[in-house]
Amino acid sequence: MNTNYIKGKLKRIIYQNNDSGYVVALFRVKETNDPKLEELINKTITVTGVFSDVFLDVLMVLYGEYTKNDRFGMQYNVIKYDMPLPSSKDTIVEFLSSSFINGCGLRTAKKIVDHFGDKTLEIIKEGQDRLLEVDGMTASRAAKIYNSLINYNKSSDTILKLQTFGFSIEECSRIYNRFKDNIEGILGDNFYDIKEVVDFKKVDNIYVANFGDKTRVRIYACLLEAMLILSFSTGDIYHYQEEISESLHKEFNIILSDEAMDEVLSELNTQGEIRIIDRRIYLEKYYEEEEDIARNLKTIDAFDTQKLDNIAEKLQILESKIGINYNMDQEKAIITALNNNITIISGGPGTGKTTIINAITKLYIEEYGLGPADIMESIALLAPTGRASKKLATSTSLPAYTIHRYLKWYKDSDSFFYNEYNKTSHKLIIVDEVSMIDIDLFDALLKGISPNIKLILVGDINQLPSVGPGLILEDLINTDYFNYVPLKEIYRQSDNSYIPYLAKEIKNRELSEEFLTKKDDYSFVQTPKEQVKEVLEQIIRYSLDKGIDEAKMQILAPMYKGENGIDNLNLILQKIYNPRSASKNEMIYGDAIYREGDKVLQLVNDLDKNVFNGDIGFIKSIDSKEIVIDFEGNKVTYPKKDLKQIKHAYAITIHKSQGSEFEHVIMPIVSSYYKMLYNKLIYTGVSRAKKSLTIIGDPLAFARAINNNYSQNRKTTLKDKIIEVYNLKV
Repeated sequence: MNTNYIKGKLKRIIYQNNDSGYVVALFRVKETNDPKLEELINKTITVTGVFSDVFLDVLMVLYGEYTKNDRFGMQYNVIKYDMPLPSSKDTIVEFLSSSFINGCGLRTAKKIVDHFGDKTLEIIKEGQDRLLEVDGMTASRAAKIYNSLINYNKSSDTILKLQTFGFSIEECSRIYNRFKDNIEGILGDNFYDIKEVVDFKKVDNIYVANFGDKTRVRIYACLLEAMLILSFSTGDIYHYQEEISESLHKEFNIILSDEAMDEVLSELNTQGEIRIIDRRIYLEKYYEEEEDIARNLKTIDAFDTQKLDNIAEKLQILESKIGINYNMDQEKAIITALNNNITIISGGPGTGKTTIINAITKLYIEEYGLGPADIMESIALLAPTGRASKKLATSTSLPAYTIHRYLKWYKDSDSFFYNEYNKTSHKLIIVDEVSMIDIDLFDALLKGISPNIKLILVGDINQLPSVGPGLILEDLINTDYFNYVPLKEIYRQSDNSYIPYLAKEIKNRELSEEFLTKKDDYSFVQTPKEQVKEVLEQIIRYSLDKGIDEAKMQILAPMYKGENGIDNLNLILQKIYNPRSASKNEMIYGDAIYREGDKVLQLVNDLDKNVFNGDIGFIKSIDSKEIVIDFEGNKVTYPKKDLKQIKHAYAITIHKSQGSEFEHVIMPIVSSYYKMLYNKLIYTGVSRAKKSLTIIGDPLAFARAINNNYSQNRKTTLKDKIIEVYNLKV
């Protein structure tokens, strides 16, 4: 590591991010050991870096590099820093009489230093009683001075200790800022709590390096993490002991005998970390969330139902006003939703879910005479992803929100402003794309909304289930306790349209020979797997000639890896859509080259930036430090360290496409995807296409996928808990 330093004082803060600890500040240089930087002595420069605490006018030693930023000029980039305590008598007096030390003015400071000399600070840290040796010192003043000095040293001592363990300066800052008041416990038995701000695997590696791999603390923490990993890989709410043992071995190389495993599970059950019911083993969090969901649904259902008078007649008037004839299923869905507290509506593409949502909102607004302000206060349209909420807003001309934004999610604490103690006040809530919602988010939603509402849940039961654990939509429908309206009839876009009918054939596993026949909105290009990339390139170039660019076209594939995987396809597609140019800046991050104009995908929710997992944008500008991405008018800045939040999006996974619609979709389907070729995945991909769908590949692989009904039968008990709650005699 570079041992060159500059010594001096921070004079002014220009920018400070409290979450990450990143700071831009002005620094007055007093000393340096780098001959190339001697010209900076007695000058004020700009410094940037991560600081756990920021103290102005305190002597600091900064280690790093003095480099030129294209936008901001010369800056000193801090890698690490120290805050050495003053050593000469004059500087000690200055320090003790400063604003950092309570209860000590200039006169008192001089008396203390006269008594203890240049070892004053070391002596004070021995204990506050030593200060009582100074003439005129009171016990209360001694306590203030001692505590101020200890607290001043605490952050730098903690940062140094964390760095010694093996954490980076940025990670040290996040750890210190998150656990400031409980840092001693964190560095002891609660070490694994650091997983809240640092990846668990890194925390575990550092723990093993410093404390060993066979401690009880590690075994307990790793077993709970193994259960969490298992839930996200399978979607299961509970597990069996042999599954947990296998996951613990696979993820952390921990092997326990049956007897030892029984003992550990029993202790974690006693501690309230897990819940064991017969052979089912739950993380306590998931067990409680299922119970909370069941209770909250019954509470909503138990409220007096407000019905709309003459609803069928009003629906007929609406039909003639907007020129739509609703079929029997649609009429039933609209009337049921407006006359009940909880309604579930499920249907595939082309069955009119959006049409129904529009009718429900229009009738509700008209019934209660709602103006624009009233609509905002009374109706909430929600979806789990940014793209799904934007689609909902576009189709209804009403505001729509992600569930995270609606509940006001706090990223740092993973909590919500609206919760069981502070509820929203909307009276009509429509939630779209419910199949994508996992148990965590559905539990948070029900806790955050008023129980005196009409709750309408809309989705497609045949789509892929949520990425996170749970099977919410299917479990609710299977209880038979809620008003459920399935939509079966498909509306043609043209006499020769096929996409919604293909989706229905896939859903029913009854693929007709029509799937090889070209239609107005569909074609199947039979292609050997070795030629998929070549054929894809030909189709893309033909589409570009027809005016269909990357903003209107989306390639969907099942897997990232392999010859025809998404990573490889994105390399090819980038060359076609956005080739290298002297006029376009680039940034390399890992194996990826990001270029101005690139189409990119957001991978995580970031409420502060108003971007969400699944959002697609285009890179507007790149400099040496950051990338600016335009997400449909929302321009978001990413420093290089945050580029793990994005990927190229010329091709994306079918999982990531959920909740979205694309004008034109191309789907490669070949035998090399065999691990991911199953019914619900293909159905979800096909149903993303709005205007046209092109499938490239092997008809046999496609047909096999349609008939492969594999989609993990998730282990949940939500249905049982709802039935149990509804049968309770109160």
